[in-house]
Amino acid sequence: MKPLKYILLVMVVGLCGQTMAQESFIRKVGTFIDSMSVKGLDRRYIDAPKRPWQIIARGNVYQTIVSMNSKGTMADMDYSATPYLKSTPSQYVGLWAGYRGYGVGYTVNVGGDKGSSLTFGATGGAYGVNVRIRTIENSNPSLNLTSDLIDEDHKDAWEKVELIDPIRVRTLIADGYYLFNGKKFSYAAAYDQSVIQKRSAGSLMVGLMYNYTHINYATDHNGDLVYLMQGLGKVKLWQGSAGVGYAYNWVPARGLLINILAMPMLTFVNKLKAYAYTTNVEELMEDIYFWDPDITDEEWDEWFYERVRITPLAEKTFNSGISIGFDARMSLTYNFGRYFINTYGQFNNIRYHHSDTHGYLNDWFVNTSFGIRL
Repeated sequence: MKPLKYILLVMVVGLCGQTMAQESFIRKVGTFIDSMSVKGLDRRYIDAPKRPWQIIARGNVYQTIVSMNSKGTMADMDYSATPYLKSTPSQYVGLWAGYRGYGVGYTVNVGGDKGSSLTFGATGGAYGVNVRIRTIENSNPSLNLTSDLIDEDHKDAWEKVELIDPIRVRTLIADGYYLFNGKKFSYAAAYDQSVIQKRSAGSLMVGLMYNYTHINYATDHNGDLVYLMQGLGKVKLWQGSAGVGYAYNWVPARGLLINILAMPMLTFVNKLKAYAYTTNVEELMEDIYFWDPDITDEEWDEWFYERVRITPLAEKTFNSGISIGFDARMSLTYNFGRYFINTYGQFNNIRYHHSDTHGYLNDWFVNTSFGIRL
């Protein structure tokens, strides 16, 4: 049995050595991040807490507004659509966990539109990168729809609708920035609380932003909506922007921080892809049952939505010219001991245009959080 004992001993020693090596590597990574978070900082203005971890409970309110004015020809079919999609302000709750400004957060819907949001963040002394991925499902959007196919008597019915299949919206917004006064001014102190701003300071900054938005309501049950949109059923939008702005951290009292950030953005990548569909709505409208005055609304809905269909027709890509947008943020933070509370809001305005196709995307949220440092 001695050889077996030797083998077991070697395995145990090997596992212990591997575990120690992993722990050593983790400590080295932690030490590197610690040094990066305070490197070059003026400690009279910015202080790094002794406890490096932040665990934050968050509550968010989101809203997305998309306005489009699309005209053109696809597959020899003229189309014209002017939708205005306004999602319901939605409430989310979730958690954020980070180490010295490097972390991840996840929130889920508890009111309003269905959906979720996943965020990643990495902030250092003079730089930062943030990524936000959000999914939305909206069954009762405010459309404010303009279409030549809607007469005056039925416009009110399309102001607020209840869809069988929801409109699905996916957005990815990634932004990065560089601070010219990162020695005395900290973005992280206002937005992820990985450091503490001790004195008031401001900084000129440059930023980059990438936005991807996918709006899709192209299902059979939404055939009447696709028909009223002259066949437009799905839109994808890609945008890349750069800007120069200014941010200021005001410290009116010990532990209290107020931040304001404003940055005009120049959008230099601006691509929109529109998807067109045909429907059988006009054929259904020729059916005598469609005009039967004796059927109830419930019977009409059941008959119509069992039969309506859409079919992919064509897709077209528009490359827009340069446009101007805006990024604005505001934050209020109070630190007390190892705890902190924070409220911040962000507003993004992104525009696009190409020939007769133009519009904008407004995306805003307000975040309230309570955190502890570990």
